[in-house]
Amino acid sequence: MSTFRLAHLGLVMAALGFTAAAPVLGLSCAYAAETVRAEIGTPLQAAQALMKQGKNKDALAKLREADNVANKSANESYLIERVRAAASSAAGEYDVAAKSFETLIASGRLGAMEKEKFSEGLIGIYMRAKDFPKANAAINRQLKEQDSANLRALLIQNYYNSGNLTQAESELHAIEKNGRLSEDQLGLLANIQLKKGDKAGYVSSIEKLAASYPKMSYWTDLLNRVTTKPGYSNRLTVDVYRLKMANNLLKKPSEYVEMAQLLIQAKAPAEAIKVIDKGYKAGMLGVGAEAARHQRLKDLAEKNLAESSKTLASDEAALVKAKDNNGLLTMGYGLVQAGQVDKGLAMMTAAIKAGGLRNPEDAKLRLGEAYAAAGKKAQAISTLKTVGGTEGTADLARYWIMAINHPMS
Repeated sequence: MSTFRLAHLGLVMAALGFTAAAPVLGLSCAYAAETVRAEIGTPLQAAQALMKQGKNKDALAKLREADNVANKSANESYLIERVRAAASSAAGEYDVAAKSFETLIASGRLGAMEKEKFSEGLIGIYMRAKDFPKANAAINRQLKEQDSANLRALLIQNYYNSGNLTQAESELHAIEKNGRLSEDQLGLLANIQLKKGDKAGYVSSIEKLAASYPKMSYWTDLLNRVTTKPGYSNRLTVDVYRLKMANNLLKKPSEYVEMAQLLIQAKAPAEAIKVIDKGYKAGMLGVGAEAARHQRLKDLAEKNLAESSKTLASDEAALVKAKDNNGLLTMGYGLVQAGQVDKGLAMMTAAIKAGGLRNPEDAKLRLGEAYAAAGKKAQAISTLKTVGGTEGTADLARYWIMAINHPMS
């Protein structure tokens, strides 16, 4: 809407191709070959002089003298309306201005470019008067003659402002069929869907915003909705945190602490150390009253990593002997984070293939996360595309793909 400059009536005079300083006789030469009689030309010139002094309402009164002259030619009537259009627009007499603009547009005396300018000026008058139905009718007439992205944007905004959400949404979907919506258009679509109670549509639009225009606000909204969605499982909290970390969404010391604790519990101490180190680097950890606690957490993660490294071979043998694929999956993920990428990925893949897992969709989600952590984007995406489930795994997998393809800067 901001790009539709003629909606601002301060520029309507320019749209007219006419200024108060221009002599009426000059207008006669420019717009018709006919002669203007003195009883018409004199009040027209007087009206122009008044407009030049900023006395636009007085100019309108002066034009009534010209109106009262009998047997006016088409050219004389046309020139009167041009002056009236400019004077009434400047005076804020929008009803009068609209009638003059309509008369001029229908006169058949305007060239193609001038007709377009007058049409846009008329739209601006309707907009200033908040007469959305007439504004939209004028816009649609103009669009039939020539398509315009600015006019379509204004049309959609008018539908929205007048409460016609269904029509505004329909126009946005029509634009989307022919190409990608802009960030503002997607934001408006999401707003409309939210007002209409269309939760699925709203989430879809926010997903498109996060994918095409990645910002913290869009990602925060998406992840908040995943965790409050009916059926969501809290066992995926650590996976939500991983997505937040991937998108630089951790902004509080408590978030770094909770994520690190969850990772230690999930037997991924190497990943916990990475999170803690990032928290220290960001100035979130190691400062203030909780500094000692942060250090103890770091010490615990390092201790757990050292101990798991010492017993890795025996622990792996015990898990294989017990055919504990859940344990092997967890160990494999930990190895990837600890730098043993090939061994860890192979262990996770074998565990999933062997089956018998408590939560198979979780397993595929975490294998995708492991590929992403290892920088293997293609394998991560192909794995994440296979993730299903109704407890949040499918949503998180989809968002991981978005994060991989469209990382936040």
